[in-house]
Amino acid sequence: MLNTAPLSQLPVLDPEHCWDAVVARDARADGRFFFAVKTTGIVCRPSCSARRPRRENVEFHASLAAAQAAGFRPCKRCRPDRAGQTARHADAIAHACRALATDGEAPPLAELARAAGLSAFHFHRLFKQATGVTPKAYAAAARARRLQQVLGEADSVTAALYASGFNSNARFYAAVPRTLGMQPTRYRAGGRGETIRFALGVTSLGAILVAATARGLCMITLGDDASSLLGEFQDTFPHATLVGGDAAFESWVARVVGMIEAPAQNLDLPLDLRGTAFQARVWQALSRIPPGTTASYAEIAKLIGAPRATRAVARACASNRLAVAIPCHRVVRQDGSLSGYRWGIERKRALLEREARG
Repeated sequence: MLNTAPLSQLPVLDPEHCWDAVVARDARADGRFFFAVKTTGIVCRPSCSARRPRRENVEFHASLAAAQAAGFRPCKRCRPDRAGQTARHADAIAHACRALATDGEAPPLAELARAAGLSAFHFHRLFKQATGVTPKAYAAAARARRLQQVLGEADSVTAALYASGFNSNARFYAAVPRTLGMQPTRYRAGGRGETIRFALGVTSLGAILVAATARGLCMITLGDDASSLLGEFQDTFPHATLVGGDAAFESWVARVVGMIEAPAQNLDLPLDLRGTAFQARVWQALSRIPPGTTASYAEIAKLIGAPRATRAVARACASNRLAVAIPCHRVVRQDGSLSGYRWGIERKRALLEREARG
């Protein structure tokens, strides 16, 4: 963004810091100041790719207006009088996100790229860098969010189908179970008709609740008391049929408890994961962190090909409902210190210490 503050309010520039940014062609400094070349009469952005001038021929200005008032004209290569390329790309991606999140069928990739003034390949790459997912996955996640909202409001599942952006029954019924974890009629009824087995227990880290649908484990939560865990579970699916686990399920629970006590072991049980495409990518990456080691949020973001999505990775970790099975406890801050944990920072520390001991 161009600096348009009155001259009396402009900051005092440090010439040495400004020159370092010019030498590095640091795009992060664009808009913060401009450098002018006295021998050519040109004013440029710090990131300008033109041949670097000699230091003694350069002066710095806190705004483009100040440089133009001093008699300099905008460079035709970096165009400091126009919005920067990074800003233009950010605006284009934001516009595409709004288009993908609106009701109805998502615009095709070619149409989104054309609106952004980019090739389909370049737009696809920039979109994934900015959001962490492809346009197709972003549209699917937006459609899933709309579906979850309208299922409770629409007069029928068919009405919800079209309101959430699906244009055919086949696509709707193929995609929805992966998003909701159950058929839409059951989700709309607050889980009515869905049978979920569950069991409460006690571990060295406190109370535990383990629950599973026919697809696999859907919840592993830890807490200070069993009643709070049960209340949270019941609130999630108030109309589902909740049944105590049979002998087979009790063996699952025993394996989960065993993993709490020795988190380095492998939990070879099916999981019923419920989340967006981006969350699923994060959770898959977490599962690849070896026991006894940790990774930072930034490292996970790079691993999934979305280096700028550090905060989104943190939110995906916080949305994990399967303690230990999806090992979000192995994710730490960039400096190695422990960050927040859905089930308490002390439990996170204990799990990491147990893994370190092998």
